[in-house]
Amino acid sequence: MNVQTKDGLQQDGAGYVVGADHYISPEFAKIEAEKLWYRVWQMACREEEIPNVGDFYTYDIVDQSIIVIRVAPDEIKAYYNVCPHRGRTITEGCGHAARLFCKYHGWSWKLDGTIAKVVDRHEWPAESLTDDDLDLVPVKLGRWSGWVYINLDPDSISLEEHLAPAKAYLDPYDIGGMNYHWRKSTIFDCNWKVAIEAFNEGYHVQTTHNQMLRYFDDWTQSYARGRHSHFGYWESMPMGSRSPRLTGGQPTEDIRPGIRDYMEDMAATLNAGSSVQTVYAARRVEQEVPPGTPPMEVLAKFGQFIHENAVSQGLQWPSITPEQMYAAGVDWHLFPNQVMLMGPTGLLGYRARPLGTNPDKCIWDVYSLQRYPAGEAPKVEQEWSQDHGDVDFWGLILTQDYQNMAEVQKGMKSKAFKGAKPNPRQEIAVINFHRSLDDFIENGYGA
Repeated sequence: MNVQTKDGLQQDGAGYVVGADHYISPEFAKIEAEKLWYRVWQMACREEEIPNVGDFYTYDIVDQSIIVIRVAPDEIKAYYNVCPHRGRTITEGCGHAARLFCKYHGWSWKLDGTIAKVVDRHEWPAESLTDDDLDLVPVKLGRWSGWVYINLDPDSISLEEHLAPAKAYLDPYDIGGMNYHWRKSTIFDCNWKVAIEAFNEGYHVQTTHNQMLRYFDDWTQSYARGRHSHFGYWESMPMGSRSPRLTGGQPTEDIRPGIRDYMEDMAATLNAGSSVQTVYAARRVEQEVPPGTPPMEVLAKFGQFIHENAVSQGLQWPSITPEQMYAAGVDWHLFPNQVMLMGPTGLLGYRARPLGTNPDKCIWDVYSLQRYPAGEAPKVEQEWSQDHGDVDFWGLILTQDYQNMAEVQKGMKSKAFKGAKPNPRQEIAVINFHRSLDDFIENGYGA
């Protein structure tokens, strides 16, 4: 017998069941628009996308469009992207403007959002067209670790409150000291939650990425941290070990070749985060660390070599301890739609957001961040592809993930599908996500 819980999930003897309507219902998508996206903190862009005064980024969410613009060297503002005259949007994409300009009738605004020009303004009675009526409407904005966040609710809690307690785990990585390595986007034929959930659990690795079992133990633990969550390999065998699924639980005697294979494979099939530094360090481990060295000593040497290589390249190593890295795990889901796999020298990040109020489509962004010597970060343009099987564009790992997206959305519409049944240990992040989503829809930040 299923019992409806307070948070909208169904609970039975096997765990929790997430109703298919969370993913496929047009009505639920409309509720999300009003009760989630119009009230929640959400990442809009990176500061490096708007480095100069006058640079802007247009962020679209559901049916709202927002201008994020740098108005001073260290000041960024956001406005609703709409001309108060006849409703035309003012910006699209990214660009630079000395003044914001409506291409319909030529009205313009200063970078601070105040009206600069109304063509033939004298034809309106003065009392009917005040500056307050004409200034762009501001949107609440916050900044953290190089990201820019917006919130359409001016009365919401602060960004810092929203990010707690995840912020305390992630701040030591100094993510703000990283820059784009590459950034890619597409449109998926699935709900935004289907996409984001594929990257906030490691349970799928043993099937979707089964080639990886030869060099690491894929079993993960997942924890809820308020509305956010993370997972890691806290009880798994040391990195470089063959998965117990292949060995029956027998430990791997020499993890050095496995570490090398793991890092080389990630560099070749994902090319994200700190792959260059880790490949170099993994090869040093195999060459310089004697066979028979205990696994924990091997991993310590691996970390030492990553640090030495980073310093030799002039990279700013963060003030982070091994204990802090251990506590953080490997993957964080920041509510509602931001996921990251982070390391001291790089990060792989994901974002999913709805395409309008269509529950069957979402905008998908994936990006790699790396550390660069001062002044040497490249200018990275956003790339788009609708070929989700293009290994040359996406890399093998991502194309393996992408093959599940549309098929999950299609399957959830089956009359035989009773709801998603997340693994109660390895997919706690998924369970917590839906608990948090239902709670936020009902209570906002007031819960």
